[in-house]
Amino acid sequence: MSNFREVNNDILKDWLLFREDELSSLICDEDRKHWVYFDEISKKILDSIPKQNRAFVQKQLNVLDDNFLDYLGYWNEKYYRNGFVDGVQMIMGCSEE
Repeated sequence: MSNFREVNNDILKDWLLFREDELSSLICDEDRKHWVYFDEISKKILDSIPKQNRAFVQKQLNVLDDNFLDYLGYWNEKYYRNGFVDGVQMIMGCSEE
């Protein structure tokens, strides 16, 4: 049996990707209230700087966006994966007696 605490391509990874798609659909007002509106924020930043700096700033905003999404994905997977494993271990511990 594999170690489900390790971040791998496995059934938990598939489940997390499914949940990510569902969560990013912004189906309710509360979800929209807490969404990171990166495109809108980036546009405001780009509109406020001189034209000669826009290409550089756009490139840096894209790097920031990619880095932020990677950061969120990694930590969410690690957090949810470990929470799931903890829950399974608790259930298994209750049934062992």
